[in-house]
Amino acid sequence: MAKVISEKVSSQDYKQVEIKHTKVMKNASGSNVTVVDWVDTKPVDEAISQAEAQLVDAEALVVALKADIVAYKAIKG
Repeated sequence: MAKVISEKVSSQDYKQVEIKHTKVMKNASGSNVTVVDWVDTKPVDEAISQAEAQLVDAEALVVALKADIVAYKAIKG
C-alpha cells in the first residue's frame, strides 16, 4: 500500500497533511490502476510523531528479524 502525502489547506492555526492511502487493483480489461483506499487528515506535528514512532518499531522489527535469521542459519548448520 502506498501513500500520497500533501499539505491540506485549512483555516486552522496549524498546518495539516492529507494522506491518501492507495492500492493497485486490476480494472475490467486487466490493466493495473491505482485507487484511493481511504483519506486521512491530521496535524503535521501528529503525522511526524506517528511516523517517527513507526520508524522505531520498524528498527526493532529489523533487529528481531536479524536474530531470527541467525537462529535459522544455526539450525541449518
